[in-house]
Amino acid sequence: MPKAIDIETVLKGLTPLEGRSEHTLEEDVAAAFATLANYDRGGLFLGSFTGESEWERHTVGDELVHVLSGHTFLTILSDSGEDMLELSAGMLMVVPQSRWHRFNSKNGVTLLTMTPQPTDHSKADDPRKD
Repeated sequence: MPKAIDIETVLKGLTPLEGRSEHTLEEDVAAAFATLANYDRGGLFLGSFTGESEWERHTVGDELVHVLSGHTFLTILSDSGEDMLELSAGMLMVVPQSRWHRFNSKNGVTLLTMTPQPTDHSKADDPRKD
């Protein structure tokens, strides 16, 4: 049965993650993010944080990132270097399949993502060298 999702209500039930880093515990990340729905080979996710995420990539498809509020830098690695995109409320980006990427938000960001699963994570300075 299809159902509508009230994003604002879901956000009220989450604990924004302050100071996200490679050392952040998985249970703290889980408290800051919600799975809104299953979608294709992954899910629709919602969460808020400050700080920097680990590197991640999705080998089975592209990821759609929509900034609902706040501001973030999204770094995407390619074979020839890296691209850093500045994203703010109302903007969206498609992260190409299998590209390592991470977010950095000094003052906070709320993201809605359509993310294929599984997700690979890396704490390396440059995960392309792993």
